[in-house]
Amino acid sequence: MDKEPHRGRMSGHDSLNDNDQKACYYRFSGINVNFFDLIYPSSRAVVNMSDSASRIDLRATMEAFFHAYMMFTGRPDEILAKRGLARVHHRIMFFVARYPGLSVKDLLGALGVTKQAINMPLRQLVEMGLIDSRAARHDKRVKELTLTSEGKKLEEMLHREQVKLLQQAFELAGDSSIA
Repeated sequence: MDKEPHRGRMSGHDSLNDNDQKACYYRFSGINVNFFDLIYPSSRAVVNMSDSASRIDLRATMEAFFHAYMMFTGRPDEILAKRGLARVHHRIMFFVARYPGLSVKDLLGALGVTKQAINMPLRQLVEMGLIDSRAARHDKRVKELTLTSEGKKLEEMLHREQVKLLQQAFELAGDSSIA
């Protein structure tokens, strides 16, 4: 195992001053999270993983990721719940929207799940008219997935909610934080 200190890359963020970094704070249920420190922990400290005294508070970082993920998925989860859907349905729709004509096999690979795990939610999306599943022209055994017009509307609505949060974070971080 490498015993050199871990030095993360700043990717052009060295020019951010303390005021820019303070602007990256978000508040989650009374907990302040600084996304700059979360994304660029090495900007504040060099961590020697063999020296426990200089370690980043990994539990605090994990907590910040937890709250950021809750915020990022919160509104889409509400929208999905109104339709009787869950986050797994959103994940499927996200990849089908991103890669129209995606095969079921490639979807399984993208999600890192088994066919058994995806069978029911995918079938629900097809039955609800949100995803269309058709045999591929090159091989009738391959099922290609596309969003229906109704599926596109729902996925775009979910996408817009998450883009709003990302745009806010990038605006607070400043132009120099976008690579």
